[in-house]
Amino acid sequence: MPPDARRLQTVPQPMSKRTGGDGRLTTAIDPQDQGPQDACGVFGVWAPGEDVAKLTYFGLYALQHRGQESAGIAVSNGRQILVYKDMGLVSQVFDESTLESLKGHLAIGHSRYSTTGASTWQNAQPTFRPTVDGSIALGHNGNLINTHELAQMVADLPGPDGELELHTRPVEESTNDTSLVTALLAHHPDTSLEQRALEVLPQVRGAFCFVWMNEGTLYAARDPQGIRPLVLGRLDRGWVVASEDAALATIGASVVREVEPGEMVVIDENGLRSHRFAEADRKGCVFEYVYLARPDATISARSVHESRVEMGRQLAREFPVEADLVIPVPESGTPAAAGYAEESGIPFGQGFVKNAYVGRTFIQPSQTLRQLGIRLKLNALEHMIRGKRIVVVDDSIVRGNTQRAQVRMLREAGALEVHVRISSPPVKWPCFYGIDFATRAELIANGLTPEEIAASVGADTLGYISLDGMIDATKQSRETLCTACFTGEYPVELPDESLLGKHLLEATLQSPTMGRALPVLNNP
Repeated sequence: MPPDARRLQTVPQPMSKRTGGDGRLTTAIDPQDQGPQDACGVFGVWAPGEDVAKLTYFGLYALQHRGQESAGIAVSNGRQILVYKDMGLVSQVFDESTLESLKGHLAIGHSRYSTTGASTWQNAQPTFRPTVDGSIALGHNGNLINTHELAQMVADLPGPDGELELHTRPVEESTNDTSLVTALLAHHPDTSLEQRALEVLPQVRGAFCFVWMNEGTLYAARDPQGIRPLVLGRLDRGWVVASEDAALATIGASVVREVEPGEMVVIDENGLRSHRFAEADRKGCVFEYVYLARPDATISARSVHESRVEMGRQLAREFPVEADLVIPVPESGTPAAAGYAEESGIPFGQGFVKNAYVGRTFIQPSQTLRQLGIRLKLNALEHMIRGKRIVVVDDSIVRGNTQRAQVRMLREAGALEVHVRISSPPVKWPCFYGIDFATRAELIANGLTPEEIAASVGADTLGYISLDGMIDATKQSRETLCTACFTGEYPVELPDESLLGKHLLEATLQSPTMGRALPVLNNP
């Protein structure tokens, strides 16, 4: 089948049956380094009379920073769902003619960075499943930690002869946690999709913001800890949900509120209704404030940009130094660098130039592609650097190779001293809730002191903001934040290490010793 042909999937439904998650630093100039990368961006819109495909496209465009490996949109006109997806950036996957072909009143969209399941077309989202009375499509931001249990639940789905085949037939092989949830939701022979979701969601563990749809209804749900953000918005003629409120502003929607932890919202021709499927135990990811979210986003009533500026101010208070110039690592280090300069009184300037046409990361996280980008993203501005003592501010250090390359570039440009300042504490633990960090053994802070790290990267000094200083900058209480990557305190209890990992489902499907075979999931 030609590549373009297989991206567009159509499942018509008779009218009589309808009643109604290791990534990259922004400055990944060294091929050996992987920085934090969020799982995905999700978007959904219910708006009869609007061009919902284009609204979704622009919403995904605003969320592109959350995932750059693949993108997809599902649209319903009330009778059928069309799903169009492919590998690449939003602007590479969709063009005017494609969007024109996606007509309807209801749509969801997804931009992906892989955290469970490889970066393949089969694992691109939205996922899709037929049901007994229609079909559903689903997008997911986050990462689930009971994937093996969910896979077994899919394998054990009861029902009349032949019904299971709807959910397990190998139309396309998919190995992500999202497809498991989609299959479980699709199995509702004796109840509504809404009621089925209230049965399934309490059994899902980990970080999730789900946005899904059938032919007539938009659904959204957020995990009980609220680890990833999800926002509800209003259009003149409809409703919108998105990973960040910046996506709402992009399409002219007003912010109504956050989708609460443990809440499911349902939107259809009867309006909006809310269900609580679990008690809230808020543990929002603090790294959203540090790096992941757009600076113009607001999370839990706190400006992300102002949080980052305040982190820089606090960093200057905790680790002052005599210097001539404060520079950011663009773009993620810019607000914190501005705050550091403001608090310290040291002039702020641009010491690196960034290629504006290189994305936040490469399309696929392969070593080969990273090797092509050694100095593709950044170069030092020698006339700004030469003869000066430099403070360079970045958001985090993972392996340290990126910072080593940056320090080397600054020294080659004539810096007299290089002082590295980091607006987050040392990253010592991996994330299992939707950020693709390195493994714990690869995290430089897990084996070295800050002084040893400074020597390793070639800096004169190195200062990390304290945990309390970072948290204070967010204006959130420590009890409501997930700080697992810094402290090792995971808010959702983890299973055995053998049941975790990006490629768990690939390994499970290939293992000859797993006993009963798990289903090969279709993901058209």
